[in-house]
Amino acid sequence: MFQIKICGVRDVSDAQSVAAAGADAVGLNFYPESCRYISIDTAEEIVASLPSGLARVGLFVNATDDEICQRFDQLGLDFIQLHGDEPPEFLLSLGGRPVIRAFRLGPGGLRPMVDYLDACRLPEVNLQALLIDANHESAYGGSGMVADWDRLQSERELLAGLPFILAGGLTAENVAEAVGRVCPAAVDTASGVEKSPGRKDPEMVRDFVTAARLALKSATKGH
Repeated sequence: MFQIKICGVRDVSDAQSVAAAGADAVGLNFYPESCRYISIDTAEEIVASLPSGLARVGLFVNATDDEICQRFDQLGLDFIQLHGDEPPEFLLSLGGRPVIRAFRLGPGGLRPMVDYLDACRLPEVNLQALLIDANHESAYGGSGMVADWDRLQSERELLAGLPFILAGGLTAENVAEAVGRVCPAAVDTASGVEKSPGRKDPEMVRDFVTAARLALKSATKGH
């Protein structure tokens, strides 16, 4: 599993900045309503430009299983990130492809996620990790809002050791605090390294990756 993911990369230039900064994963957004959406042709160009070893993650929101599987196979993706309202049984239709399931941490805390996970415990489901994002009523992610770290810290034992990726408003300035408080397996940012919606800033990407790497290393030593 990767440790640092930059999501919503929209062109080859931004992808190369992410790779040069030392991130472990790139997120490709296939949700048409997002300002970070890219076409399959653009995704192919980005994937072709990436060095080996950099994980390719496809983000989908309420897409069909046929579309998801086709893009996963065509692009040679490493993970499918489901960010919509997909029910647990939907994961069965993905043919064992590796899945990251994203959740917005709402008023119910982690309990809805635990119930969802219980329904996913089938050998045909290849669930690799959770992604825990901030709660936003009208956005499926990328809102720039910070997740409820206190709630996550107090309830994380409910996840029974399943790795989770922390997202939601992470920047170079706050990622160390976030990692120190909730000890995620990985961190994910999109808006936190952008100079304008959908446009990555190479310096912000570099600063985020540096800060996140140090924080994750320190957290690992502390445990």
